[in-house]
Amino acid sequence: MRKVFLLLLIPFLAMWFIGFLFHELAFGLLSVFLPLYITGQLGGSLTDVGLMIAMANFVAVPFSFFWGYLCDKTSRYRFFILLSFLLLTLLLFFFSFTSIITVLIVIYTAMAVFHVAHEAPKNVLISEYYSRPEWERGFASYEALTELGWLSGLMLGFLLSSYGFNSTSLILLTSLLNLIAFVASFFLVKDPLLVFERRLVAVERAFDFAHRGLTLASKSLDGMQVKERLKNESVSIFFAGLLLFSLATSMLFTPLPVFFSQSLGVSQSLVFGIFAFNTLRSFLGYVLAGRRTHQLNGMAVMKRANLVRAVLSLLLISTVVWLSAFTLTLSVIALIVMGVAYGFFLISTLSLSMELIPEGKAGLFNALIGLGGALGCFLGTYMAENYGFQTLFLLASIGFFLSYIAFKTYTK
Repeated sequence: MRKVFLLLLIPFLAMWFIGFLFHELAFGLLSVFLPLYITGQLGGSLTDVGLMIAMANFVAVPFSFFWGYLCDKTSRYRFFILLSFLLLTLLLFFFSFTSIITVLIVIYTAMAVFHVAHEAPKNVLISEYYSRPEWERGFASYEALTELGWLSGLMLGFLLSSYGFNSTSLILLTSLLNLIAFVASFFLVKDPLLVFERRLVAVERAFDFAHRGLTLASKSLDGMQVKERLKNESVSIFFAGLLLFSLATSMLFTPLPVFFSQSLGVSQSLVFGIFAFNTLRSFLGYVLAGRRTHQLNGMAVMKRANLVRAVLSLLLISTVVWLSAFTLTLSVIALIVMGVAYGFFLISTLSLSMELIPEGKAGLFNALIGLGGALGCFLGTYMAENYGFQTLFLLASIGFFLSYIAFKTYTK
């Protein structure tokens, strides 16, 4: 318990995290409210919601590169975090003054463009504020705290809705929360005096590879039998695995609320409860990952997370065939285990990506995650609607297996 407390305390010692807490609180509230608002009060359809999310994700991909390049080029990470929070505040404020779905889609897409503006700078700041052995702990602390913010946003939205707060008030509240995030970050976020940790890690990796090569060559010249092969990382395969994992995750989770509601006959309120609990399990994964940072083998963790998700995706197929309270319980347990695995996966991939991504391309990680998410969002809803959830779960499982193979062959 003491270790969990210390893990949660780290973000508050690194006070610059606090602004992100309020930002995630706002978007946690918005994540559930917005689809209900469009389909329930504005007379829109699920197609409108899917189109909005897909457009936002696709448009955000090139801007992930753009913001990552600019923040590394200028070494002004604080500026882009403040820019993101301030413009999100203004866009959400304008969001409350229109009920035209087309205009809402345009504003939401613009929000996605500026939302990713803080992602790459945040990743760089964590990697520069912490030494390499502490990267996993830093990312785990950040993700755990912001996951709590997201969960708090869900709870706040349902609480305020139950007390009769109207849609305009809820949207304005999300704008206010982002304004608080901007003010907190303005006072608490500072650019590092020297940006060198990622460069140092890159040099260390190059020297380590050269040292291993010289050692093996020396043994071979001395007539010793050498069984070990000199392995170098294939960055393209690593990013292919990351893209496949994001695609399979989005493909599986985007239509999943409809699966619980229609295929398993779960009430709408219980669906919300399941996904709120689903957010809590992600927090648990980040906490466990943070506690075991010195024991984590990043690549091994990523491969195991893919295998776990692949197997559990196949397990969900059985719930389509045998409908009962037991299968519902089994589905929820599968989601919990997937969430814990995702916590370990994200921390490992964030840390490894900051080693592999050169300066000027800090937004590549978020671009790949966004591209996979956009493709998966479209494919998941299309496959579920036209071919059924069994086919969807099978394809998601195949996606996770392919990602596993990519990470397994990452070193060659």
